[in-house]
Amino acid sequence: MVKFLIVFILSLEFTSVLSQNDTDPIVLEGKCLVVCDSTPTSEPAGTALGMSVRSGTGKVAFSAIRNTNHEPSEMSNRTMTIYFDQILVNVGNHFDPVRSMFVAPRKGVYSFCFHVVKVYNRQTIQVSLVLNSWPVITAFAGDQDVTREAATNAGLMTMEKGDKAYLKLERGNLMGGWKYSTFSGFLVFPL
Repeated sequence: MVKFLIVFILSLEFTSVLSQNDTDPIVLEGKCLVVCDSTPTSEPAGTALGMSVRSGTGKVAFSAIRNTNHEPSEMSNRTMTIYFDQILVNVGNHFDPVRSMFVAPRKGVYSFCFHVVKVYNRQTIQVSLVLNSWPVITAFAGDQDVTREAATNAGLMTMEKGDKAYLKLERGNLMGGWKYSTFSGFLVFPL
């Protein structure tokens, strides 16, 4: 019965595949994700129809804020990781609030953005978005006459499953209270 149902569903979807052009894959969702591609690659996991099966839900998003000032701690002085103490969104639970680190659940293109505010005038802050210990993008705020200046940046990154992304304070002191400093990200699409 299950085999008949799968064949029936696939035959219904095959009709839709014929009406699509060669570049638009059809995506079926359920307990697993089935992707039909009219131009299959030579991957050994694919079938003659170019079908592959991947894990289910593709919803991945997080947003975190600093609710308190960035007071140096033993761990933050050692790693210079910026810690976020309030989670607004953590769809999929891939943002680790203890380490303030996002861990990619699958290979894909991810979008990240951050906004941090410096504490003092006559000071420069520099913050990097780090991927597996390597700075990818950086932002700074260094106007000597402005006390509450923000360093902001955003970008897309290709990540492998298990890659880690976090913010590192390269220089300066942050104002984290009143929810000024934020770090957010989401999966744009899997690869």
